[in-house]
Amino acid sequence: MKKRPVTTLFLLVSADGKISTGASDELDVDRDFPKLPGVREGLHQYYEIERTTDLWSLNSGRVQAKVGANTSPLPETHGPVSFVVIDNHHLTAHGVAYFAALSKTFVLVTTNPKHPAYGVQAENLHILYYDHLCAARMLEDLYARFGCERLTVQTGGTLNAVFLREKVLDYIDFVVAPVLVGGRDTASAVDGESLRTADELGKLGVLQLERAEQLEDSYLRLRYRVIR
Repeated sequence: MKKRPVTTLFLLVSADGKISTGASDELDVDRDFPKLPGVREGLHQYYEIERTTDLWSLNSGRVQAKVGANTSPLPETHGPVSFVVIDNHHLTAHGVAYFAALSKTFVLVTTNPKHPAYGVQAENLHILYYDHLCAARMLEDLYARFGCERLTVQTGGTLNAVFLREKVLDYIDFVVAPVLVGGRDTASAVDGESLRTADELGKLGVLQLERAEQLEDSYLRLRYRVIR
């Protein structure tokens, strides 16, 4: 078996497992939670914990476009974190240049042979192109080509489902905010296609609790190991 990074799915979630405040791109926890009394007071803890996660971070282009990567000013210096972004069409050339300027190493993963990243010149930019996305193969390539040994996953519900179904998640680390969001179409920690038969129960991710920590202002931090 080829080696791959140890992966941790790290997310800020509501008490009902939502990772957004609604089903529109106008709604986002980073923008909306600071507006909510009873939620905003403890929000800083999530960002403080986030700064202690792995030095390789995997994100989705859709989420990063939503939070402003395509319009943010380019950082003047590279940071210590290497970023992997899975994207087909959400990031513009500016968004790619933003991540190249931000990252120690920036790896753009795509199935789009005409992605704007191909027109961006940056020494630390690397493109992994695949005919179709296979999370296991991508992780093996990150380990073999870039020495990525530990990776924090912070993608959306659809991509999280890919990691879950391919059995390549090792740990789950959730910061739970004291709020209920609701909404059938609102993104959850893991979305994707639902199971239909009992024969598919092996695709579930069974967890073993490693730590439950009560934070300030009614926040919780829950860390699980994924049982194979």
